[in-house]
Amino acid sequence: MEWVTAFFIDIIKFTVSGSLIFLVVYLTLRPVIERAQGLKLLELKKAALETTLPLRLQAYERVVIFVERINPSSLLLRNHANGITIQELQQILIAEVRNEYQHNISQQIYVSSAAWSVVKRIKEETLTMINNVAKTLPPDATSLDMSKIVLTHLASLEENPYDTALEILRQDIQKLF
Repeated sequence: MEWVTAFFIDIIKFTVSGSLIFLVVYLTLRPVIERAQGLKLLELKKAALETTLPLRLQAYERVVIFVERINPSSLLLRNHANGITIQELQQILIAEVRNEYQHNISQQIYVSSAAWSVVKRIKEETLTMINNVAKTLPPDATSLDMSKIVLTHLASLEENPYDTALEILRQDIQKLF
């Protein structure tokens, strides 16, 4: 019976000493492993940032250009032609805004939700303004009359919504750095 007791005591000694060695090794290596994992994660984030940052900046650039292009002051300059009716100008402007939007719709992947909300809102406000002005004018008014009213309305606003949208986009870009 003594040899059985001695055998179990030896097993307990080896088990306890092995467990203690494992615990010491684990506690010693855990910070090293965590640090290595942290460095690897940091490298992955850095690589992802190097890949996505240029794409995000390009997306913001395209969105800024979109806002500039649908600003009525530049939109009317680009699309105004003598001798067209209000309805023709309205259709041209609406088509231009929608085409610009469709051309840039994929940029929402790379810009923040807040920035894309601003873009959608400014597009809708532009379309609404064009439609409302066209509805208020008499049928015999010229496209020049429509252009004047749109630009006068825009100038009468306390804050230019296009400048505000651009400022929001600039602030959003600053968050990337």
